[in-house]
This record gives sequence, structure tokens and C-alpha cells, in this order.
Amino acid sequence: MINPINCELTTLANGLRVVSAPLPQVASVALGLFVGVGGRHETPAQAGMSHFIEHLLFKGTRRLTARQISDAIEGRGGYFNAYTQEESTCYYARVQARHLERVADILLDMYREPRIAPRDLEKERGVIIEEILMYRDQPDHVVAEWIGELLWTAHPLGRPLSGEPEDIRRHSRADLLAFKEAHYVPNRTLAICAGQVRHADWVALLDKRLGRQTAAPALRPPTVTRRTRQTPLRTATRPIEQTHLALGFRLDFGRRDPRRYALRLLNVLLGENMSSRLFQSVRERRGWAYAIHSHAQLFQETGALEVGADLRRDRAEPALGVILGELQRLCDTPVRPAELRRAKDYAIGQLLLALENTSAVMRALGEGLLAHERIVQPAEIVAGLEAVTPAELQALARTVFLAPRASLAVLTPEANPLAPDRAHTLLARLNA
Repeated sequence: MINPINCELTTLANGLRVVSAPLPQVASVALGLFVGVGGRHETPAQAGMSHFIEHLLFKGTRRLTARQISDAIEGRGGYFNAYTQEESTCYYARVQARHLERVADILLDMYREPRIAPRDLEKERGVIIEEILMYRDQPDHVVAEWIGELLWTAHPLGRPLSGEPEDIRRHSRADLLAFKEAHYVPNRTLAICAGQVRHADWVALLDKRLGRQTAAPALRPPTVTRRTRQTPLRTATRPIEQTHLALGFRLDFGRRDPRRYALRLLNVLLGENMSSRLFQSVRERRGWAYAIHSHAQLFQETGALEVGADLRRDRAEPALGVILGELQRLCDTPVRPAELRRAKDYAIGQLLLALENTSAVMRALGEGLLAHERIVQPAEIVAGLEAVTPAELQALARTVFLAPRASLAVLTPEANPLAPDRAHTLLARLNA
């Protein structure tokens, strides 16, 4: 029996959704403010604004300095942070339950009344540019960023979430404030608390602080269609020690499609853990890599299944051949029942183990509501995974692992380049 997440949802008159998940067995609370705006909602002139604003909200409010904010939370033994994604931004904290009201008040202050002082803005502008440059010094991050640009060329989903340094340099305080004012609105926000919490108290707190804010029209970001361009290949060399490779396949379905369960299992089989086919074939059998993995992500109407590998410097072409061979094997031969059972047990186990943590419960509720506009219970996810058959996995592989859907980014040492024509030849053979 799969225990449900015991939770309540109240929608305030202005559209703010307030969720609580009482967990009486724990002594903490995890709070999350999920705002339904991210990188894909930005115009080219706004590139990087969602991430920039995420940084700025930690720089102080009208009542508190940045140091006072961190002292008030970390000084009570808690932690807090934030992240920006393509379709949402989240601010979260976890503290002892007795500090709920104080810490919630701070997060709501950051959300509603950030100071964004000119001096702080200029300092943070420099910090973000250094963050961008830091990642540019990491070859695996570089090819991961390139693969997004290749899969969704000239589309918001293909732009780096942090923006480019030139984007960050041109964003004015007025532009950032206008962006925040337009998007940080109650009907695009979820307020979630998991742990030692009473729903009525949580609703009252949110209603007091945000209940008078006004709603705004729904967002309609540019969609991905068959006309959205995809670029097949990008290769480059640098004075580095390893070959770094990212191979992505653009999906023609999104996060509410029934195939999401088969995609989850396909990713587990392919490269999510040490039992996966890619880990076994590239690292364990051949010793060509320390790190090799796969990752699946779904957005509203599209998504991607990606493979990343940090390889021995002279193994780019043979390793790509092995990777493509494993993809072809998933297309040609149904997964054995025992292997599929292990993949299901892994995916289900990861889900249920995570939900023993208050922060994971908070994130699951927030991300489920953003994705599906309703509470998604673990039993529904488990049932969806259990229903997947070998034939459905093979059918999905055959529709995903096609050469026209593939994009490849490769960064190699200068002495061991991968010839673009050889990469094209290998990709063209996939599921031909």
C-alpha cells in the first residue's frame, strides 16, 4: 500500500494557491514559494532576468538587510535557498516548526517587498557574470548548455537560464522591477508548507500577507512546434584533458502525456544509475569514462532525453558509437522482464524514499501542481510506472531515438578532435 500525501489546498480570492502537508512525526517544516515564471517566459531582451531577480531577492527587503535575513534563518538552525528553471522559480527554507511564522514572514517579505537597492544590484550583476564565467570553465557544463541551444534553436528554451554576460550588463533596475511586478503575482504563485503545520494557520498567514495582491492574466510563452528549428551538431576544441559529449533527443510530447511514465523508465534503463546500460557498457566494460549518465526533462509541450559523458580524450568516436549502439538496442529488442522490474523498483523506490523528507514532500507538491494543476499522489505515479510494458518502452524508443530528433555537442582536446562528418555519419545510422 502506498501512503498518500496528507495535504489540503485552499485557493484565495486572488488566485494564490496555499497548500499544507501536515507531517506530525517530524519536528521541522519545509516552506516553498513557487512562482510560475522562468527562462522560457523571457523575450530575447529579457534573457536572464528570472535568474537575476532570484539573486536580488536575497539582497534585502524594506525591513531587513541580507545579513539579517541569513542570520534570522541560519541563526535558528535552518537553511534557505532558491532555484530558477525554465518554467518556474522557487524560494524555499527548512527550519524547526516553532520558527515557521518568522521564517515564512521573511520569505514573503523577499517575495513582496525586496529592496533591490542600486548598489546591491550592481554588486550582484558582477556576481552573476562570475557565475556564468565559472560554468564556462567547466567543459561538461558547456556541452550541456550547447545541447539546449541545439535542441531548441532560437527559442527561449534553448537560451541559458543565467543569460549571457552582455544580457546581464544591460538589464536596468527599472527593467528588472517591471519584470518582477508583472510576473510575481498571486495567481501564478504556490505557497506550500510540509511538516508540523496546521492548514488554517498557514492559510491565515498567507491571506494576511498576500491576500490583497491582485491577479494578472495567464502567461502564454512561445510554444515549440514542428517549425521550431533544431540544429544537429556543434563541435569545438579546447586545451582540456577529456572529451565532453552531450547527445540530446527532442520530444514531441510534454509533461502531461501518458508516455511520461515510459520515459522515466527508459531513462533509468539507459543511464540514470550504476546498473544502467550506458554505465555498464562505457565505464564498467571499457573503462572509457568516469562519468556517464542520462537525463529526461519534460516541459509543457516538449521535452528532451539527453546523454552526457566525460570521456577518455581519444575515445570520442568509438564511445559515441557505443552510446548509439545502446540506443539502437533499445529500439530493436524488447527489454527483458527482469530488467524492467529492476528499473520499476528503482524508480518507485527513489520516489518513496524521497517522500520521507519534508523538503521533498514540499517540492513534489509544488512541482506536481505547476505541471498538472492538481495534487499528484504517489500512488498515481506508482500505478503509471507499474503499467508500462516492454512493448511500450520499445515503441517509445523507436519514436525518440531517430536521427532527425538528435542533436550532438562535443568539446574535445585540441589534439583529439571529432571530425564533424564522422559524427554526422554515426548519427545518420540511428534507427535508419
